[in-house]
Amino acid sequence: MRIKAKLKGDKTEVKVMMKHPMLSYREAKKKGKEANFIVYVTAKNEGATVFEVSTSQFLSKNPYMKFYFKGGKKGEEVEITWVDLKGKTKTGKAKIK
Repeated sequence: MRIKAKLKGDKTEVKVMMKHPMLSYREAKKKGKEANFIVYVTAKNEGATVFEVSTSQFLSKNPYMKFYFKGGKKGEEVEITWVDLKGKTKTGKAKIK
């Protein structure tokens, strides 16, 4: 997972690329595999949730997201966590620049 967080005025811009094959039900059936894709993403800044989203099978492989939140200070940490259909989770962190 690649994360970049940058302070822009009073907002923090976060860009994240999550490595995941994002196998939809249709693609999984064609390949004879089980469907598996990211279903939930959260972002926290210093322990407070600043972004959360439920996703579906329609995101591309290795999805990229960009969002903003108010607050955040240089040097603070942004933590991104995703959960996939099989329950696997992955967490990444980045400092705000």
